[in-house]
Amino acid sequence: MFNDKYGLTQAVLEGRKTQTRRMLNPTMLFKRLETYEGWLKEDISAWKRSCKRRLYEAQEYELQQMLDYALSSSRYKVGEEVAVAQPYRMTACKVDYNEKEIKEVVCSIGWKNKMYVKANLMPYRIRITNIRVERLQNISEADSLKEGIWRGDNVGLEGTTYWYHGLANSSFRTPQEAYASLIDRISGKGTWESNPYVFVYDFELID
Repeated sequence: MFNDKYGLTQAVLEGRKTQTRRMLNPTMLFKRLETYEGWLKEDISAWKRSCKRRLYEAQEYELQQMLDYALSSSRYKVGEEVAVAQPYRMTACKVDYNEKEIKEVVCSIGWKNKMYVKANLMPYRIRITNIRVERLQNISEADSLKEGIWRGDNVGLEGTTYWYHGLANSSFRTPQEAYASLIDRISGKGTWESNPYVFVYDFELID
């Protein structure tokens, strides 16, 4: 899933976006019961806060152990091929669906909503080439551009500017500033400031 409102799916298909960051949930690092059955809401919240605190207070060897475990438990693996989700109405002219599949996609809620599409009916895929874990604010200028940030040279009197949409209506002086604004819009205000640990996935579009 890539955000369509800010053109990130299209950026992937155009080859401009070759990297994505996904939040690391600290609870994945600590064992708990299979479910929260029998837990009070307050207990669940307290446990989640405890996991976050333990991760952010960890240092050196303990921290490295946590990050190594997170990498080994990452949702995606290096070499894995993942379908790029799109609504069926966007893919119907690109895929040679059989008669049964045509009926399925046209009558499906996935015709307009990509949350409900099937991976095997998607025309585009990416291959994971590298995975690492880092703090969100550690993103470099080069990696910001890999996240799909646009660069515009000599835009009026402003010189080089950066933005996160195809239209230069939200310009920033550095690619990191543009990405910081983008991630706050996608993941919620304050995400950049909170500087969470994230999985960094590098990928390539499969022809």
